[in-house]
Amino acid sequence: MPNRWLFKTEPSAYSFQRLQIDRRTVWDGVKNNLALKNLREIKRGDEILVYHTGSEKAAVGIARAISGAYPDPQTKDPKLLVVEIQVDKPLARPVTLAEIKADAKLKNFDLVRLPRLSIMPVSEEQWEIIEEMARR
Repeated sequence: MPNRWLFKTEPSAYSFQRLQIDRRTVWDGVKNNLALKNLREIKRGDEILVYHTGSEKAAVGIARAISGAYPDPQTKDPKLLVVEIQVDKPLARPVTLAEIKADAKLKNFDLVRLPRLSIMPVSEEQWEIIEEMARR
């Protein structure tokens, strides 16, 4: 079973809608040490929940890793990594941060606990809860 992740993006910089047009992209720009540690764990086939930051603050779609992490070819810093992803599908509707915070079963989710972290693991239970919320 593939691992699951949440990737945060500022939609004015790169939105899920842009990923739908592009079909695939190289996910770069990650600088936080914990986010880089998480990025290092990503394998081809892993599922990704794409989350818009800024004024939206909502999970909006699903993507899939089409590569494992590798050194960012745009930089000379070997610690900086990128991963290639492709679009899967939008969620039935965006699931807001307020909804996520309101669900007691998600109180330990890194999105709630570590609000500045840009790449984080998502457990199977957390993923299923968010997918169910999107269907409501």
